[in-house]
Amino acid sequence: MRANRLKALWAQGKPAINGWCSMPGGFSAELMAQQGWDSVTIDTQHGVIGYSEMLAMLQAVSTTEATPLVRVAWNQPGEIMRALDAGAYGVICPMVNDAAECAAFVAACRYPPQGIRSSGPTRAAVYGGADYHAHANDEMLALAMIETAAGLANVEAIVATPGLDGVYIGPSDLSLGIGGPPGQDSEAPALLAAFDRIVAACKAAGVRAGVHTNSLAYSQKMIGRGFDLVTVGSDIRYLMGGRREAAEIRSWLAGR
Repeated sequence: MRANRLKALWAQGKPAINGWCSMPGGFSAELMAQQGWDSVTIDTQHGVIGYSEMLAMLQAVSTTEATPLVRVAWNQPGEIMRALDAGAYGVICPMVNDAAECAAFVAACRYPPQGIRSSGPTRAAVYGGADYHAHANDEMLALAMIETAAGLANVEAIVATPGLDGVYIGPSDLSLGIGGPPGQDSEAPALLAAFDRIVAACKAAGVRAGVHTNSLAYSQKMIGRGFDLVTVGSDIRYLMGGRREAAEIRSWLAGR
Protein backbone atom coordinates (compact mmCIF):
# COMPACT_ATOMS: atom_id res chain seq x y z
CA MET A 1 0.00 0.00 0.00
CA ARG A 2 1.12 3.57 -0.68
CA ALA A 3 2.68 4.98 2.49
CA ASN A 4 1.38 8.08 4.22
CA ARG A 5 4.07 10.73 3.81
CA LEU A 6 3.05 12.63 6.94
CA LYS A 7 3.39 9.54 9.11
CA ALA A 8 6.82 8.88 7.62
CA LEU A 9 8.01 12.42 8.33
CA TRP A 10 6.71 12.32 11.89
CA ALA A 11 8.38 8.99 12.50
CA GLN A 12 11.65 10.74 11.58
CA GLY A 13 10.93 13.52 14.06
CA LYS A 14 10.30 16.10 11.34
CA PRO A 15 7.42 18.62 11.13
CA ALA A 16 5.24 18.69 8.03
CA ILE A 17 4.02 21.60 5.93
CA ASN A 18 0.50 21.70 4.53
CA GLY A 19 -1.16 23.60 1.70
CA TRP A 20 -4.88 24.43 1.76
CA CYS A 21 -7.52 24.43 -0.99
CA SER A 22 -10.81 26.24 -0.45
CA MET A 23 -11.76 26.85 -4.09
CA PRO A 24 -13.14 24.08 -6.31
CA GLY A 25 -11.17 22.91 -9.32
CA GLY A 26 -8.86 20.08 -10.24
CA PHE A 27 -6.35 22.36 -11.91
CA SER A 28 -6.07 24.74 -8.95
CA ALA A 29 -5.60 21.75 -6.62
CA GLU A 30 -2.92 20.39 -8.93
CA LEU A 31 -1.13 23.74 -8.91
CA MET A 32 -1.25 23.86 -5.11
CA ALA A 33 0.03 20.29 -4.81
CA GLN A 34 2.90 21.01 -7.22
CA GLN A 35 4.32 23.69 -4.90
CA GLY A 36 6.13 21.18 -2.70
CA TRP A 37 3.84 20.77 0.31
CA ASP A 38 4.03 17.54 2.31
CA SER A 39 0.24 17.45 2.27
CA VAL A 40 -2.65 19.35 0.71
CA THR A 41 -6.03 19.70 2.41
CA ILE A 42 -9.29 19.95 0.48
CA ASP A 43 -11.63 22.05 2.62
CA THR A 44 -15.27 20.98 2.32
CA GLN A 45 -16.32 22.82 5.48
CA HIS A 46 -15.65 26.50 4.83
CA GLY A 47 -14.43 26.02 1.28
CA VAL A 48 -16.92 26.17 -1.61
CA ILE A 49 -16.30 22.56 -2.61
CA GLY A 50 -18.83 19.77 -3.23
CA TYR A 51 -18.30 16.02 -3.40
CA SER A 52 -17.65 15.73 -7.15
CA GLU A 53 -15.27 18.66 -6.99
CA MET A 54 -13.51 17.14 -3.98
CA LEU A 55 -13.05 13.89 -5.89
CA ALA A 56 -11.48 15.67 -8.88
CA MET A 57 -9.22 17.66 -6.56
CA LEU A 58 -8.04 14.52 -4.79
CA GLN A 59 -7.22 13.04 -8.18
CA ALA A 60 -5.23 16.16 -9.01
CA VAL A 61 -3.29 16.07 -5.74
CA SER A 62 -2.51 12.42 -6.46
CA THR A 63 -0.33 13.44 -9.41
CA THR A 64 2.20 14.64 -6.81
CA GLU A 65 3.92 13.30 -3.70
CA ALA A 66 1.71 15.40 -1.40
CA THR A 67 -0.51 13.47 1.00
CA PRO A 68 -4.19 14.23 0.24
CA LEU A 69 -6.26 15.33 3.24
CA VAL A 70 -9.89 16.44 3.50
CA ARG A 71 -11.51 18.65 6.09
CA VAL A 72 -15.08 17.41 6.26
CA ALA A 73 -17.99 19.71 7.02
CA TRP A 74 -18.96 17.97 10.25
CA ASN A 75 -18.51 14.92 12.45
CA GLN A 76 -20.85 12.80 10.35
CA PRO A 77 -19.84 9.17 9.70
CA GLY A 78 -21.14 8.94 6.14
CA GLU A 79 -19.34 12.08 5.07
CA ILE A 80 -16.08 10.96 6.70
CA MET A 81 -16.27 7.57 5.00
CA ARG A 82 -17.02 9.09 1.58
CA ALA A 83 -13.94 11.32 1.85
CA LEU A 84 -11.78 8.30 2.67
CA ASP A 85 -13.35 6.19 -0.10
CA ALA A 86 -12.59 9.03 -2.53
CA GLY A 87 -8.89 8.73 -1.71
CA ALA A 88 -8.23 11.05 1.23
CA TYR A 89 -5.34 9.73 3.31
CA GLY A 90 -6.51 11.67 6.32
CA VAL A 91 -9.57 13.49 7.63
CA ILE A 92 -9.65 16.69 9.64
CA CYS A 93 -12.90 16.82 11.64
CA PRO A 94 -14.19 20.18 12.92
CA MET A 95 -15.67 21.09 16.29
CA VAL A 96 -14.70 18.06 18.36
CA ASN A 97 -15.75 18.97 21.89
CA ASP A 98 -15.20 15.89 24.04
CA ALA A 99 -13.89 12.35 24.13
CA ALA A 100 -17.18 10.79 23.05
CA GLU A 101 -17.34 12.93 19.91
CA CYS A 102 -13.72 12.14 19.19
CA ALA A 103 -14.31 8.40 19.60
CA ALA A 104 -17.20 8.57 17.13
CA PHE A 105 -14.99 10.40 14.64
CA VAL A 106 -12.13 7.92 14.94
CA ALA A 107 -14.51 4.97 14.61
CA ALA A 108 -15.73 6.32 11.26
CA CYS A 109 -12.12 6.38 10.02
CA ARG A 110 -11.32 2.76 10.92
CA TYR A 111 -12.49 -0.58 9.57
CA PRO A 112 -13.72 -3.19 12.08
CA PRO A 113 -12.73 -4.30 14.60
CA GLN A 114 -11.11 -0.92 15.39
CA GLY A 115 -14.05 1.08 14.05
CA ILE A 116 -17.23 1.14 12.01
CA ARG A 117 -16.03 2.21 8.58
CA SER A 118 -17.97 0.51 5.81
CA SER A 119 -15.98 -1.42 3.23
CA GLY A 120 -16.10 0.20 -0.20
CA PRO A 121 -12.84 2.01 -1.00
CA THR A 122 -14.00 2.80 -4.53
CA ARG A 123 -11.19 5.15 -5.54
CA ALA A 124 -9.09 4.74 -2.41
CA ALA A 125 -7.90 1.30 -3.47
CA VAL A 126 -6.88 2.67 -6.86
CA TYR A 127 -4.77 5.35 -5.19
CA GLY A 128 -3.61 3.34 -2.18
CA GLY A 129 -3.10 -0.05 -3.79
CA ALA A 130 -4.70 -3.47 -4.01
CA ASP A 131 -3.90 -4.22 -0.36
CA TYR A 132 -5.62 -1.02 0.79
CA HIS A 133 -8.12 -2.76 3.03
CA ALA A 134 -5.44 -4.69 4.90
CA HIS A 135 -3.41 -1.58 5.79
CA ALA A 136 -5.83 1.36 5.72
CA ASN A 137 -6.33 1.46 9.49
CA ASP A 138 -2.59 2.01 9.92
CA GLU A 139 -2.17 4.62 7.17
CA MET A 140 -5.27 6.84 7.40
CA LEU A 141 -4.92 9.91 9.63
CA ALA A 142 -7.69 10.97 12.01
CA LEU A 143 -7.17 14.59 13.09
CA ALA A 144 -9.72 16.14 15.47
CA MET A 145 -10.11 19.90 15.49
CA ILE A 146 -9.82 21.65 18.84
CA GLU A 147 -11.52 24.99 18.31
CA THR A 148 -14.04 25.52 21.10
CA ALA A 149 -13.91 26.28 24.81
CA ALA A 150 -15.30 22.80 25.48
CA GLY A 151 -12.69 21.19 23.25
CA LEU A 152 -9.93 23.04 25.06
CA ALA A 153 -11.32 22.09 28.48
CA ASN A 154 -11.49 18.44 27.43
CA VAL A 155 -8.28 18.30 25.39
CA GLU A 156 -6.50 15.82 27.67
CA ALA A 157 -9.40 13.38 27.37
CA ILE A 158 -9.74 13.97 23.63
CA VAL A 159 -6.10 13.21 22.85
CA ALA A 160 -6.32 10.00 24.91
CA THR A 161 -8.87 8.59 22.43
CA PRO A 162 -7.57 5.26 21.06
CA GLY A 163 -6.78 5.51 17.35
CA LEU A 164 -6.57 9.30 17.22
CA ASP A 165 -3.50 10.47 15.30
CA GLY A 166 -3.57 14.10 16.32
CA VAL A 167 -5.43 17.36 16.66
CA TYR A 168 -5.65 20.39 14.42
CA ILE A 169 -6.32 23.84 15.86
CA GLY A 170 -8.75 26.24 14.26
CA PRO A 171 -7.38 29.51 15.70
CA SER A 172 -10.30 31.78 14.81
CA ASP A 173 -12.95 29.60 16.42
CA LEU A 174 -10.76 28.82 19.40
CA SER A 175 -10.12 32.51 19.93
CA LEU A 176 -13.87 33.18 19.79
CA GLY A 177 -14.49 30.32 22.20
CA ILE A 178 -12.19 31.77 24.85
CA GLY A 179 -13.51 35.31 24.49
CA GLY A 180 -11.23 36.83 21.88
CA PRO A 181 -11.76 38.05 18.32
CA PRO A 182 -11.55 35.77 15.28
CA GLY A 183 -8.50 35.98 13.10
CA GLN A 184 -5.30 34.29 12.04
CA ASP A 185 -1.72 34.55 13.32
CA SER A 186 -2.74 36.02 16.66
CA GLU A 187 -0.20 36.89 19.33
CA ALA A 188 -2.87 37.14 22.06
CA PRO A 189 -1.40 35.67 25.27
CA ALA A 190 -4.57 33.75 26.13
CA LEU A 191 -4.67 32.07 22.73
CA LEU A 192 -0.97 31.21 22.78
CA ALA A 193 -1.44 29.73 26.24
CA ALA A 194 -4.24 27.58 24.82
CA PHE A 195 -1.91 26.48 22.01
CA ASP A 196 0.72 25.49 24.58
CA ARG A 197 -1.79 23.47 26.58
CA ILE A 198 -2.91 21.60 23.47
CA VAL A 199 0.65 20.89 22.32
CA ALA A 200 1.61 19.67 25.79
CA ALA A 201 -1.43 17.37 25.92
CA CYS A 202 -0.61 15.96 22.49
CA LYS A 203 3.01 15.27 23.39
CA ALA A 204 2.00 13.60 26.64
CA ALA A 205 -0.44 11.37 24.74
CA GLY A 206 1.94 10.62 21.87
CA VAL A 207 -0.20 12.22 19.17
CA ARG A 208 0.51 15.05 16.73
CA ALA A 209 -0.46 18.71 16.92
CA GLY A 210 -1.33 20.82 13.88
CA VAL A 211 -2.37 24.44 13.47
CA HIS A 212 -3.78 26.67 10.76
CA THR A 213 -1.65 29.72 10.02
CA ASN A 214 -1.73 32.51 7.49
CA SER A 215 1.94 33.28 6.88
CA LEU A 216 5.37 31.75 6.61
CA ALA A 217 6.64 33.70 9.62
CA TYR A 218 3.84 32.51 11.91
CA SER A 219 4.22 28.93 10.67
CA GLN A 220 7.87 29.06 11.64
CA LYS A 221 6.94 30.33 15.11
CA MET A 222 4.45 27.51 15.55
CA ILE A 223 7.00 24.86 14.57
CA GLY A 224 9.28 26.40 17.16
CA ARG A 225 6.42 26.13 19.64
CA GLY A 226 6.26 22.39 19.10
CA PHE A 227 3.67 21.86 16.36
CA ASP A 228 4.11 18.88 14.04
CA LEU A 229 1.95 20.18 11.18
CA VAL A 230 1.48 23.75 9.98
CA THR A 231 -0.70 25.03 7.17
CA VAL A 232 1.48 27.64 5.50
CA GLY A 233 -0.46 28.76 2.43
CA SER A 234 -3.87 28.59 0.80
CA ASP A 235 -5.24 29.13 -2.69
CA ILE A 236 -7.42 32.03 -1.53
CA ARG A 237 -4.55 33.81 0.24
CA TYR A 238 -2.28 33.49 -2.75
CA LEU A 239 -4.94 34.74 -5.14
CA MET A 240 -5.87 37.66 -2.90
CA GLY A 241 -2.19 38.55 -2.69
CA GLY A 242 -2.70 40.09 -6.11
CA ARG A 243 -4.36 43.04 -4.38
CA ARG A 244 -0.92 44.36 -3.46
CA GLU A 245 0.24 44.44 -7.07
CA ALA A 246 -3.05 45.96 -8.18
CA ALA A 247 -2.67 48.71 -5.56
CA GLU A 248 0.94 49.34 -6.56
CA ILE A 249 0.22 49.74 -10.25
CA ARG A 250 -2.86 51.87 -9.52
CA SER A 251 -0.68 54.17 -7.41
CA TRP A 252 1.86 54.30 -10.22
CA LEU A 253 -0.83 55.14 -12.75
CA ALA A 254 -2.16 57.92 -10.53
CA GLY A 255 1.27 59.49 -10.36
CA ARG A 256 1.89 59.57 -14.11
